[in-house]
Amino acid sequence: MNTFLTIAIVQLVALVTPGPDFFFVSQLAASRSRREAAAGVVGIALGVAVWAALALLGLQLLLHRLAWLERGIAIAGGAYLCWMGIQMLRASWKAKPDAAPPVVDVRDSSPGRALLRGLLTNLANPKAAIYFASIFSAFIGEGVDAAARWGLWAMVTAETALWFGVVAAIFALPAMRRGYVRASRWIDGGAGAIFTLFGLHLILGRRAG
Repeated sequence: MNTFLTIAIVQLVALVTPGPDFFFVSQLAASRSRREAAAGVVGIALGVAVWAALALLGLQLLLHRLAWLERGIAIAGGAYLCWMGIQMLRASWKAKPDAAPPVVDVRDSSPGRALLRGLLTNLANPKAAIYFASIFSAFIGEGVDAAARWGLWAMVTAETALWFGVVAAIFALPAMRRGYVRASRWIDGGAGAIFTLFGLHLILGRRAG
């Protein structure tokens, strides 16, 4: 039980630290439909489930032995985040600063597309695999059986879904939506810059070899 509590606290601290997942969910919830925001949260949680499962199965050892694989994953993930960031920046640049506040259009919302984007946003950060491998190796000893290990996997996945569900609910509030509509040009531009910087950090942060 102490192991579950410890990892739950560590995971919560990691979740409240803003990253690509947070900016993706908050912007999606403020600008699109609630269904699409919920689907995006599910996508983020599925990404966490994948990374946590791979960590339990020993991905860290594989990446340590195959440095080129870790580098390739980082470059691919960074490229995807950069692509998302550039799309946001282009939308921001095209918006006219003196135009009337845009109306949030949710008619073409696609929960399936939002789920896929959420999944790819999370999977684009291979550091998640190192993070989960680190906390699991630090707090899970040889005496922890398979049932407990996969119980921890389910816990961090559910904790992620719950946290980002709260984030989505907050940013979907009418006041938050009105704020987004009024400042959408600057919010999209800021989010685009953040995604691009995250992507460049993954691409340039570590050199192979």
